[in-house]
Amino acid sequence: MSTHHHHAEDVAQLANPAAPADAIPAVDPRLLVREQGLSGYLSEFGRKMKAGDLGSLPVVVGLIVIWGIFQGLNSNFLSPENLTNIAITMVATGMMAVGIIFVLLLGEIDLSVGSVSGVSGALFAVLAVTNGVNEWVAVLAAIGGGALIGAIHGFFFAKIGAPAFAVTLSGLLFWSGAMLQILGSSGTVNIDSDGVVGQLTTYYFTDVAAAYGLAAVATAAYFLAAFTDNKRRAAAGVPSRPMSELLLRTGLLAVFTFGPAAVFNQYKGLPLAVVLFVLVLVGTDFVLRRTTFGRNVFALGGSVEASRRAGINVTGIRIAVFSIAGTFAAVGGLFWASKIAAANQSAGAGDLLMNVIAAAVIGGTSLFGGRGRTWNALLGVMVITSIQYGLALEGIATPVQYMITGAVLLATVVIDSVTRKTQRTAGRV
Repeated sequence: MSTHHHHAEDVAQLANPAAPADAIPAVDPRLLVREQGLSGYLSEFGRKMKAGDLGSLPVVVGLIVIWGIFQGLNSNFLSPENLTNIAITMVATGMMAVGIIFVLLLGEIDLSVGSVSGVSGALFAVLAVTNGVNEWVAVLAAIGGGALIGAIHGFFFAKIGAPAFAVTLSGLLFWSGAMLQILGSSGTVNIDSDGVVGQLTTYYFTDVAAAYGLAAVATAAYFLAAFTDNKRRAAAGVPSRPMSELLLRTGLLAVFTFGPAAVFNQYKGLPLAVVLFVLVLVGTDFVLRRTTFGRNVFALGGSVEASRRAGINVTGIRIAVFSIAGTFAAVGGLFWASKIAAANQSAGAGDLLMNVIAAAVIGGTSLFGGRGRTWNALLGVMVITSIQYGLALEGIATPVQYMITGAVLLATVVIDSVTRKTQRTAGRV
């Protein structure tokens, strides 16, 4: 049983007016913590650590360790130029990981995202370059193609009942072939590096005000949203977060936004790629946490049978989720095409699929379904890209990169499995 169900029961009890007057209503422990302020949070943190609910902690610690090691080996690692390059490179894999997270939340897997990204890049290049179609139209065709391909996979999985693993494995093979077919005999189509897609990874907002402005807007927007949420809760008589904690959270966010902004401004400015990635993360996080669709995805990841009984359109949600994975695979494919200014036969092959899945899982999305957030994509892909860049600076070859990334992935899955065991014994799953 997942935490969502606990929460649902608490809400049901709170909402049950027929309970006898002397009955003590069950209150979600998370709400009590909010009233106690900082001390409440520290005790809650301790309780979560004991119960094995580690959240993003292992990744953040891991990232700090990785950066520390590589900075010690080479003082250029944390230079603004290298950090900016890491930030831009990670967007392609990160976008694809966002799509994979939706699938993992259902407890399923999509093995086709690498091939789909390759097909979309090829589709764009052949339309825009070979056939002279307007670039924006070609972009929409490529992304729409990804959405359609994902929906087809979803159809075979949700309607026909074939295992997602098998369906997307077939997709991996089929779309790899389709990509080679689309690219034709030449095998490589160079794209206009000043065009729409070309600029995805090469455009910078050079004005210093851009990066700082975005950081300020993000911080202010968060504070306002949280503040109004608090007011609404107070009005409804529901425990709300104390002001001290709100300010603390806003302060932390300011550090995490103005820090990178300062780094970007020391090099070429704020990269367009990073802005787009953050927008996608904020948007998808909103969809998952604040919409009925998002709640249904989590419910489905918790228990298919319970979701069906609750009247959730299981088939519809599954098809939609695979379609989302295809869409983000296509977006990632356009970023890859932008990075090498071409669509070629090796696109979407190699370790890309593994890195996308690894990014989602390392970031903290559970392979068991029902637990994760799209922000996990950011953390996970930062870890993987940092390892790649750090080893490249040391001149260490690809085989070792694979081995280290694989070891990190295994460590993460082990932590996930062990924490689930701990949670089960603590009675939280």
